[in-house]
Amino acid sequence: MARPKKTVAASRAEKGVDAPQTESVSGTLDVISDAAKRGAEDASAAASRTLKSAAQFANRFVYTTCYTISYGVVFPTMLLVRSIPRDNAAVRGVIDGADDARAKADEVYHSLTTPAPEGDFTALSSA
Repeated sequence: MARPKKTVAASRAEKGVDAPQTESVSGTLDVISDAAKRGAEDASAAASRTLKSAAQFANRFVYTTCYTISYGVVFPTMLLVRSIPRDNAAVRGVIDGADDARAKADEVYHSLTTPAPEGDFTALSSA
């Protein structure tokens, strides 16, 4: 003969457990609530780590790009400059031109950053 299946309530009553089902439901809700809180904390920590990693990647990318470009420009230029003899008319002309351009740039910069005295409009007319 087949034994009849016992219900959960019947098996609990047999064991002497008289816990109401509301405790079971509230315990389940507590577990779900705790899991949601831990999940939110874990997600926040993961987002923080991801943001840090992205910032480090961006910084490293910018640094590597700038380094590569500057090295790619400066190295061939310096190689070319070092191969030209120093004591000739072309080099002296380049040096004198660079010095004069630097002096003119300084003059223009200082005239723009120095405030003109009141009523003096000569700075505007010379430009």
